[in-house]
Amino acid sequence: MSLRFEELDWRQTPMGELVLRRRWYPAVGKDVYEIKLNDEYLMSSLFTVAEVELARLALAELADAAGTSLDVAVAGLGLGCTAQAALENPYVSSLVVVDALSEVIEWHEQGLIASGVAADPRCTLVHGDFFALIRSAVALDPAAPDRRFHAILVDVDHSPRHLLHPSHADFYEPAGLLRLRAQLRPGGVFALWSNDRPDEEFMAKLAQVFGEVRAEVVTFDNPLQERAATNTVYLAR
Repeated sequence: MSLRFEELDWRQTPMGELVLRRRWYPAVGKDVYEIKLNDEYLMSSLFTVAEVELARLALAELADAAGTSLDVAVAGLGLGCTAQAALENPYVSSLVVVDALSEVIEWHEQGLIASGVAADPRCTLVHGDFFALIRSAVALDPAAPDRRFHAILVDVDHSPRHLLHPSHADFYEPAGLLRLRAQLRPGGVFALWSNDRPDEEFMAKLAQVFGEVRAEVVTFDNPLQERAATNTVYLAR
């Protein structure tokens, strides 16, 4: 059994206090890793089902491209669950993961978070503000500025309404979604994780930009509250 609570790293960042910690949860009998930014929980390894489903559902939309080498981008590294799930798809030949916090990238590179993502030769970790890159039409992959992606998976804000920073708001409007669409190949998929139930207003905005739109509710067990919990994955193609 590990220590009941251990702070693995603490950093002061331009976005506030960033903490990586590990705690032993007797109720589940395992160590749980948590990332906090100020008072916000960015991610917990106790709840990763929807983050994995974000990649699985998005890449399943590309089943008609089976056999094709897929180029995928992920916004939001966190504990690496979405990136790891994408790399498990045998057709993914390149993965670019963009994160605004260089400290989180360092944790993966140093092995404080043992996701294996940083060691995968198909994966490039990019320090940058995904929303600013989309807004300015800058390439998500600096090494391949002309690259367009088969899928872009976004897991940064809590939901299209509950944002980590107000500057992200324009991304969830039709103009911002159009800028994202320009980074996709024809037939490409945009997938978004949300902590909230499906938002009909946001769905309508997606439908203004993409031809096919739906929201998948992902249900998982919450052992701390002894009940089922849900997240949402938005899919647009």
